Amino acid sequence: MTVLAVIPARGGSKGVPAKNLAPVGGVPLVARAVRASLDARLVTDVVVSTDDPGIAAAARSAGADVVLRPSAIAGDTATSEAAVLHAMDVFEERRGEPVDVVLLVQCTSPFLTREDVQGVAAAVAEGGADSAVTVAPFHGFVWREAAPGEAVPATEAEAVRAVRAEAVRGTGPEALPATGAETGPPADAGERSTGPVDGGRGSSPRGGRAGSGPGPTGSGRGAARSGAGRAAPGSGQGVNHDSAHRPRRQDRPQDYLETGAAYAMDAGGFRAARHRFFGRTALVPTDPARVLEVDDPHDLDRARALAPLLDTAARPTRHDVDAVVLDFDGTQTDDKVHIDSEGRETVAVHRGDGLGVARLRAAGLALLILSTEANPVVAARARKLRIPVLHGIDHKDLALKQWCEEQGIAPERVLYVGNDVNDLPCFDLAGWPVAVADAHDAVRTAARAVTATRGGEGAIREVAAWLLGPRLDPGSGPGSGPGSGPGRGAGPGPRPEADPRPEADPRPEADPGPEAGPRSEADPGPKADPRPEADPGAGPGQGLGPAQGLGSGP
Repeated sequence: MTVLAVIPARGGSKGVPAKNLAPVGGVPLVARAVRASLDARLVTDVVVSTDDPGIAAAARSAGADVVLRPSAIAGDTATSEAAVLHAMDVFEERRGEPVDVVLLVQCTSPFLTREDVQGVAAAVAEGGADSAVTVAPFHGFVWREAAPGEAVPATEAEAVRAVRAEAVRGTGPEALPATGAETGPPADAGERSTGPVDGGRGSSPRGGRAGSGPGPTGSGRGAARSGAGRAAPGSGQGVNHDSAHRPRRQDRPQDYLETGAAYAMDAGGFRAARHRFFGRTALVPTDPARVLEVDDPHDLDRARALAPLLDTAARPTRHDVDAVVLDFDGTQTDDKVHIDSEGRETVAVHRGDGLGVARLRAAGLALLILSTEANPVVAARARKLRIPVLHGIDHKDLALKQWCEEQGIAPERVLYVGNDVNDLPCFDLAGWPVAVADAHDAVRTAARAVTATRGGEGAIREVAAWLLGPRLDPGSGPGSGPGSGPGRGAGPGPRPEADPRPEADPRPEADPGPEAGPRSEADPGPKADPRPEADPGAGPGQGLGPAQGLGSGP
């Protein structure tokens, strides 16, 4: 059986320019939709329909095929159905095989999950439904403001029929196929897939004398009392309920809101109906907390703020990563500097981070400290951890790109941990940008994952646990096994577990280090020096790899 997921993603968004490429949790919206679809068990193929080269590149990078959409169906008035039908035609022509079930997956729903995609696919492919839609349980009372002179239905049943007839005519919030439902309330729960439009209890809006405005529930006069009439201008009327009757939540029928995230259709039926709803429509409930559609900049801001909370399952494993690159200040420290009366600087680091780094090194991962800070304390810490360092670097992204090329590591398999805006260029380059818990808002927004631990309090150990498991076992971390061996350019092999490591001591470690030395207050500071400073043990201009001597420092 061929189950094709089609993701429409045109490039001409007006409300949010380049919306489908906007990152949420460090991942473009189109890539999030591709990944959720690829992870669904029943989905055999994923296609992105687009007219934009940037979206096409992002889709291919995420693992999808691309169908270039003609301009005739790529404008502001183009329908999603048209894009899906075109993508089906192109796919079948390329593959020479028919599509059995087709999915419409919207990348404007950033918190779509593989379970959502799997749910609608299974409802059609295995459950016998003709179409399916993701919905969220809803208990709200829906109101709308009546248009001047709008007729007020006499009874709740008439209200339901009026709302559905409006939808069938194509004048309501969602145009529906003619199913005969306009002659009476829906008898089949599957026809309630249009959310509040047909999930209602009807309406008996309040009437009133001219100029009196809407009164409280149960206090209206005029049309509502007599059973029919015209609504007063500006009068509110119930949509999914009788405003004269206020049942308890537990006494009301369950309503659902259409989430706009995922739909599934029998391919033959979809071609005939040319609409996403036909026949028996299955409702696939989802978590209401994850329902959000990005239509304007405020929606995008909300999505980015929610990503650290809702993307908690999106954690890298050892199978995803070949290298771990660490910022220093604010990531391995609490971003504070202690200065004594002689101008000497000291910082505090966490021994748990040292243990995490040691276990990552033992697992064969390539490691690097990459910092803008030029103070020798950075190099001193790197020598203590026995990993290479580049510090005093103004353009960290360029240094990271060069390091990846020299080590033979693909940037998309790099996990980069940072905390401040000077880390953002590296976030754009790395496949796994990670922010510590107390990182600046712009950094948390751009991150693909956020630690629960603050910088300098064990955040690096937490990252190590993501990759290696809670016991930090280098040989049996999550995702380890075939295909997840040591990364390219991984550096030194594992140390014997019997080798004592002072980093295992859970006490915070103040690391002034003799290497740091005093820095005079009168000194303009090493940050003013534009030249990158390599670790002294690595030789001039190097400091890139353990083979150059950094792995054997004190």
